[in-house]
Formats: sequence, C-alpha cells, structure tokens
Amino acid sequence: MAAAIVASRRLRDLLSWRLTASNYSGPSISLRLTGSSAQEEAPDHSYESLRVTSAQKHVLHVQLNRPNKRNAMNKAFWREMVECFSKISRDADCRAVVISGAGKMFTAGIDLMDLASDILQPKGDDVARISWYLRDIITRYQETFSVIEKCPKPVIAAVHGGCIGGGVDLITACDIRYCAQDAFFQVKEVDVGLAADVGTLQRLPKVIGNQSRVFPDKEVMLDAALALAAEISSKSPVAVQSTKVNLLYSRDHSVAESLNYVASWNMSMLQTQDITKSVQAMTENKELKSVTFSKL
Repeated sequence: MAAAIVASRRLRDLLSWRLTASNYSGPSISLRLTGSSAQEEAPDHSYESLRVTSAQKHVLHVQLNRPNKRNAMNKAFWREMVECFSKISRDADCRAVVISGAGKMFTAGIDLMDLASDILQPKGDDVARISWYLRDIITRYQETFSVIEKCPKPVIAAVHGGCIGGGVDLITACDIRYCAQDAFFQVKEVDVGLAADVGTLQRLPKVIGNQSRVFPDKEVMLDAALALAAEISSKSPVAVQSTKVNLLYSRDHSVAESLNYVASWNMSMLQTQDITKSVQAMTENKELKSVTFSKL
C-alpha cells in the first residue's frame, strides 16, 4: 500500500509539473536533445515542400518547408506527404514524429493559385466524366492526410501562427496537438465556395475537447514536442504502435467490437519480449530509456 501511495504521488507530481509547464512564463528551459540548427537531414527523404530531419534517436521532425509562401500546400506537397509518411511507416528506426511549419506560421492552407487548374479546369467532356475526374482528385488529396492517421508511429503536431484551411485537415489527422500562444485556426474553405472535403469535417468533431497544451512561443513548444516524442520513442514500439492502431479502431467501432479486436490483436502481441524487458526494468528501478527494444 505504501509503495502504491508513493507511486501515486509521483504520478500526481509529474502531471502537476506538466500542467504548470504549459503555463510557464519564465526563462525557457531547453529540453531538446538536438537543436534544430544541428538536426541532420534524414536519409531517403528529399522533397521540394518538406524538410525531414533526424531530431534525435528514433524521432523524425517533418517541417512544412515553403516559408516564403507561408507553407501553402502546392501540388508537390500533396504528393510528397504521401511519399514521406509511407516511408516513415516502413522505417523501423522511427518511433515518433513531430510535424511543424518553417518560418512565421504553420500553414496558410491550400495554394489555390497552384491548384486552380486541377479544380477549376477539370478534365472530361461531359458531367459524368468530369465528376469522376474530380472525385479521383478529392480522394487523392484525402490520402495526403489519411496517410498520417494510418502511420503506426505517433505523430505530434506543433503549431505556431496561422493554421488555416488544409492545416486544420492536417493536424486533426495527427495523434497529439501542441501549439504556441500565437496559434490561430481557421476553416476557410467555405469562404472560397467549398465544403471542406479532405478531413476537417470528419475528424475535427472527434478531437474537439481533447486535452491540449499551449506554450509561450514556437521554440518552447518545439522543445516540449520533441521531448514528448523522445519519451514515447523510449517505450516498446510494439506497445506504442499497437495502442495507436487500437485507439483509431475504437474511435470508429462499438465497445464490443473494439474489445473483440484488441483481444485478437493481443493474442499475438502479448508474446513480445518487450514485456519482459519493461517489467524487469521496473523491478530494478531503471528508466525505460535504458532498455534496448528491437526494431519493429
């Protein structure tokens, strides 16, 4: 009982620290293991609209990288995000991802000038064929953000400045959302005659009300996001990725269906050696980051 009380107090103290840290207004405390200027380009990730770096061991930092265009989402972006996160999903060394925006804001949303020809001048010689063409474009654009949700690695959105239009579609497909105090969010599609069709209307109602954290500025926010990613990456990748898969399944299914799904899932996952390693570390009062887990 005494041990349980001590553990409970430690958990309470940790949660209390995290809650007060989100409102911290004093000097910045850098938690980043590798400063952004020293981050190395991740191998096999070379893009026009994105910059992917190895932030620290097992953590990738994906930046929307068109700062001179306020990170507006051009044709290259819609294609490269699918390529990027498809690679990350298969990357056995990556265990967590942080997404942020380079420059003064997260993103201004869709680059209408770049995409105008696709949307306003659709191919096809009659209504049916034009409709099929537009439907194909919409579903491909949807995949640009669905690929984030499908990625088994936890994805943390770190938002500063404007997060407009397609930016809201993007962050609602992520698992965790952090933001700086200057962040603001706008669903702008209706202002240009569109109904949002690549994720916001489907995902936003399901994430509203989730706990989130607000930080004084971009640097402190990125420190916290990368520190959280490092903490996640120190745990069993079998457990972390299984948790994401089952959370998403449970969101879209009944309790009974979800219980049946996780039972079938864990009939194999419970056989992992990661459980033995984790329990042994706990009994020896070691931190999980000292445990070496195999790639997944």
